[in-house]
Amino acid sequence: MKIFDAHCDLLDKMNLHAELSFKQDSIYADVSFPRLNKAGVAVQCFAVFVSNRPYVSFAQLLESFDTFHSRIASHEGVRHIRTRADLADAETDGKLGAILTLEGADGLEGSLVNLRTAFAMGVRLLGLTWNYANWAADGVLEPRNGGFTLKGKKLIEECGRLGLILDVSHLSDKGFWELAEHASKPFCASHSNVRRLCPHPRNLTDEMIGVLIARKGMMGLTFVPWFIKASEPAIKDILTHLDHVAALGGKGSVGFGSDFDGVDYHIPGLEHAGNYDRLANELYRRYSAAEADGFLYGNWRRFMAENLPE
Repeated sequence: MKIFDAHCDLLDKMNLHAELSFKQDSIYADVSFPRLNKAGVAVQCFAVFVSNRPYVSFAQLLESFDTFHSRIASHEGVRHIRTRADLADAETDGKLGAILTLEGADGLEGSLVNLRTAFAMGVRLLGLTWNYANWAADGVLEPRNGGFTLKGKKLIEECGRLGLILDVSHLSDKGFWELAEHASKPFCASHSNVRRLCPHPRNLTDEMIGVLIARKGMMGLTFVPWFIKASEPAIKDILTHLDHVAALGGKGSVGFGSDFDGVDYHIPGLEHAGNYDRLANELYRRYSAAEADGFLYGNWRRFMAENLPE
């Protein structure tokens, strides 16, 4: 069994708490190398998210990039994935594949030079916003529900040229539809659930999910309790969201993006990354082995193999 997790916020915790080590478990972090290794996580996306908002500077992003390179990618059991070949090599070597992502374009400060610098530092997936507006677009909790600015549309174009994957989690509804109109390549929702089942603006409508499926994109179901069910969510309720996406024709377009270390509350049984097997066991009881393998790893693997730079 192998797992691909499309989103965690360990980097922010490591920036805030210098004593945290990726090499060992901690009660203060959900993600560590031992826990990922125990669970069978083969690829983990590490998001750069700066929590001291509303202002985020490019210097703060650089600090997080340095944290990733010096404290995670430098681990002897890790391979930093920048290209399709790196993904294949991580599989061959049996190392944990680590993909650097950026949650929110805020810290790029409206500069395509900064975008290209982030790409050169290894960022391969860009979440366009967090919950509120930035220079590029509006987030899901912005009251006006705006879309992209002119600079934001230029950002879309430059990401397409670079081969930088775009992520609609946290993006406003209007922004989603503008991206669908302007994006030249497949895009994803790294950590979002189904709005029909849990009516939170962070979740996606059936129409949005249909676009991701039709465009060969991906959707990572997240473990954030209030995006799953209004009260007392359980592991089985995550699978209800998966069942819904599958019923829409998305069996090949859905996986997981836990958001471990992004929230302080957890579903019982999924308190940290080392507990992934509890979700996997439920999947294998519910679906064929081939389907479960796809949800856990294969679908995200296919998406990255098709959309990472060569």
